Amino acid sequence: MRDLRSWLQQVEEIGELQTIRAEMDWNEETSALNYMVGQREGAPALLFENIKDTPPGFRALHNIFGTSKERVAAALGMPHGKSIIELIQRVRANFLRKIPPQVVPAASAPVNENIRRNGQADITIFPAPKMWPLDGGRYLGTWDVFLTRDLEDGHINLGTYRQMIKSPRELFVYWSPGKDARLQAERYWQRGRSFPVAAVYGPDPLLFTVASTTLPKTESEYEYAGGMIGQPVEVFESDVTGLLIPASAEIVIEGEMRPGNEAMEGPFGEFTGYYGRPEARTPIIDVKCVRYRRDPILTCALMADYPACEQSLMFSIVRSARIWADLEKLGVPGIQGIFSFPEAAGGFGATAISIEQRYPGHASQVATLAAQVPSGAYYSKYIIVVDEDVDCSDIHQVLWAMSTRSDPETDIEVLRNTWSTYLDPTKNPPEERPYGSKALINACKEHKHLKQFSKRNRLRREVYERLVARWNEFGMKFPPPQIRHFEQDGSLVVPEFAKSSEREMM
Repeated sequence: MRDLRSWLQQVEEIGELQTIRAEMDWNEETSALNYMVGQREGAPALLFENIKDTPPGFRALHNIFGTSKERVAAALGMPHGKSIIELIQRVRANFLRKIPPQVVPAASAPVNENIRRNGQADITIFPAPKMWPLDGGRYLGTWDVFLTRDLEDGHINLGTYRQMIKSPRELFVYWSPGKDARLQAERYWQRGRSFPVAAVYGPDPLLFTVASTTLPKTESEYEYAGGMIGQPVEVFESDVTGLLIPASAEIVIEGEMRPGNEAMEGPFGEFTGYYGRPEARTPIIDVKCVRYRRDPILTCALMADYPACEQSLMFSIVRSARIWADLEKLGVPGIQGIFSFPEAAGGFGATAISIEQRYPGHASQVATLAAQVPSGAYYSKYIIVVDEDVDCSDIHQVLWAMSTRSDPETDIEVLRNTWSTYLDPTKNPPEERPYGSKALINACKEHKHLKQFSKRNRLRREVYERLVARWNEFGMKFPPPQIRHFEQDGSLVVPEFAKSSEREMM
């Protein structure tokens, strides 16, 4: 059975797990250390084993993925040592298959080692952190999988939403407009019904990758998770909510959300690196049951500016793969690569797409569609399209292409009144925040003048390969760079405009 603990063993084997046994305070200390350690790219995951005011054996895991592509690869069941684009391509391919979850007996589920129901349930026993000085309280849910069931077709939805503790048996849930669980809850409440829910902490990290991305609203993320690794996710049917619960999770909280049961929640330091919307009325879970393993591990996600923002790299890989898959479904040809930059507000803010231009308007079409496909529409602000000779995962090359192949006057379009979020600090007053805009930047060589466009400086392949073979001769302490585009003898053609200029100088 796949679980968080087996993943942690893999992470420890590659030297990317740091266990902290010194006593730490849940009140800003664990998150502050996370932020400080996270300033170094590739920083380890942090397992806190001694947290103030917490029962012995109760632990918290921070910086789960951070900026480590190897930890992301381990969660996705993929080999180490792959490039970012290779990981994105594999995720894109695996998203094409779906495998339904497998129901196992509740008695065999590790998360049922301890069960506390009704009046015995107490969510304050877990080491929920207060992340930032101005946060509204302790947040139990930051790296979580939130389970709900659609009222019409019955499919199980997996999402990730922040959850602030209100009392031992009350938990806030904040979700942005348009998010799946919110839409489902409104259906229940419109009919005067309570909404059964479950919040899962410490599942197989694979589930984080599907719960935190946008998938079709009529399908279950469980099936995509199974397809990602080629085997079903093991679940049991809850006798409290009827939901299918990950059997190997560390902690599960179940309850119901009554219509109109709200109170003031927040603020919370978000993935943008700013506090989100001001304190506001937010729905509440009435907790009915708490389940947890022996020596449970609470998974925690620090939301911050890059590189300390927990979701950034994992989310950029999965989001990029989903946008690529969405464009393929629409029949858009010529896509060579897609990358949502982790530096850009947790992977949301900016996406670059590399294409082989095949027809007039191709670059503009790709930018427009990528900005509005289901996986790319939420919050994204900048869509940049570059040619196939530009590595879209390399911010240096993308900025070079923007500076040498785009004309701001003619190559930037703006979409208005698009899907945004209350978490966007640029829109004020906060009531305006659900509505945003997107800049579409065509950083490709102008299609109508491809033959006349200035030729790029390139190495010859034979020279490059000769020097790579001699690399050790030069005493370099690093491997040779990968270069994929070379000068071709047949393409040594001087652009027509250059020939004309030379004649004019005679």
